[in-house]
Amino acid sequence: MLRSTNLVCFIVFLCCSLPTSADEPAVKDSQAERESDLASSLSGATLVGNFTITGQEQLALKPERYELTSVKHLEGDNWLFVARIQYGDHDVTLPIALPILWAGDTPVITVDNIGFPGLGTYSARVMIYDDHYAGFWSGADHGGHLFGVVERGDATPPAAE
Repeated sequence: MLRSTNLVCFIVFLCCSLPTSADEPAVKDSQAERESDLASSLSGATLVGNFTITGQEQLALKPERYELTSVKHLEGDNWLFVARIQYGDHDVTLPIALPILWAGDTPVITVDNIGFPGLGTYSARVMIYDDHYAGFWSGADHGGHLFGVVERGDATPPAAE
């Protein structure tokens, strides 16, 4: 009797925990909503923060600024960023295609040995959450952390040539 009761409970548990086809569109819709919200929240925003270099004494933080003129979901994991990138003595505006992967509801900009004209080749993982960003970057023979806040409405489109 106990064995039969356990079996019935197990079957009921399995049936209740398996996703139904009715559940799948809701998951897709919420992912589509997340993607739309991300594009809206980052387009026209500026990421303002600092970066570190591993192995260097951090007496003063190094500033960085990413003015995101537009951010658009392409297809799959790929996104198009039109961004002005400012750090150190670098100041360039580029269109950049980058993958964004999702950790639950949190976007993670994923860079794997991507060449950025005028800047070099980099890898990075940058998480965006609650108007903040944080992550790790590496390029050539150095790397470190980056972190800061997402400010809205500061980015301006580049001047027409």
